[in-house]
Amino acid sequence: MLYPDRTEGGPVTDTESTTSKRPPAALPQTLRPAPAGAPREVRPPRDGGDPVVDCAVYVRGERLDVTPSEALEVARERGGFVWLGLYEPSEAELTAIGEHYGLHPLAVEDAVYAHQRPKLERYDDAMFMVLKTASYVEHDQLTATSEVLITGEIMVFVGRDHVISVRHGTHGELGELRTQLEQQPDLLCNGPSAVLYAIADHVVDDFLDVANAVEEDVEEVETSVFSPSRTDDSGRIYQLKRELMQLRRAVLPLELPLATLVDRPNELVPEAMRSYFRDVQDHALRVRDQVTGLDELLTSILQASLARTSLADNEDMRKISAWAGIIALPTAIAGIYGMNFVYMPELDERWGYPAALLVMLLSCLALHRGFKRTGWL
Repeated sequence: MLYPDRTEGGPVTDTESTTSKRPPAALPQTLRPAPAGAPREVRPPRDGGDPVVDCAVYVRGERLDVTPSEALEVARERGGFVWLGLYEPSEAELTAIGEHYGLHPLAVEDAVYAHQRPKLERYDDAMFMVLKTASYVEHDQLTATSEVLITGEIMVFVGRDHVISVRHGTHGELGELRTQLEQQPDLLCNGPSAVLYAIADHVVDDFLDVANAVEEDVEEVETSVFSPSRTDDSGRIYQLKRELMQLRRAVLPLELPLATLVDRPNELVPEAMRSYFRDVQDHALRVRDQVTGLDELLTSILQASLARTSLADNEDMRKISAWAGIIALPTAIAGIYGMNFVYMPELDERWGYPAALLVMLLSCLALHRGFKRTGWL
């Protein structure tokens, strides 16, 4: 996985800001919006390029293209808000942006180094939300080493006049989402919380797609386990459970942050937006139940696979024992007549040798028939 969890922070905390009020710092001149016609989201690693993917000011639902250095001032003058999209910024770059927008340094540190659990934090009049993203990896055939999904992260800073999205990972692009949102000016009029809703909804919808794709893999493995042919699927099942754990880590901790946005009064989330977040919460609960069900089903399939393997081993041992018993009888007869004692019955008879062979054959046939009846052969 790209980003396994390393820190175990609580999902929701209320933290008082200790930073003093000061005028916004100037942004570095290297931060520039993407050129006209260029894609707003990038997939490959930055390799030292500009972290700014897109920057715009939204006034009454309409987009105004501005440079990052002037965006905040324009937003305050026009009564709108800034949406600044970043891709894997360095510590120095995000620190400069944080000083310009008044972001809390602890949240900035989390956004730089990522590896966070989904959570929602309050810092005075701002919010910081972490969302883990997931993407299904297509494969021709599931093996014990197949990579089923990859994860990344999206951090969202929400203030009264700005929203800053920080993306980590090679998937989860927000360019198409931004375009779709710009076609809904009535929703954008609700301010930065509308962007937070759109991102959360986008992430949870991706979870649904991933869960449905994983469910198809689970059904394929289940069919293989219970097929008439003899297969060993324990390695594939274990790999699926391991990959599914990554999705659980992304989905389950998201329940409390979404519940907070729905239930707790928040001046950054208008009353009109709560129903939107409630819809996202319903989808997240659906994914949670689906992922939990898949995990339990995989556990049952793994137990069935192990039981079938054990049963097959027992059948093999019975067959081996049956053939060993059949072979042991003529071996015993031949061993007795191979002792070469002088006084043994039938040694001087012409029919002794064929009679011994006939006894061996009849004995083997009788044992074979008996083992067949009992199901050992």
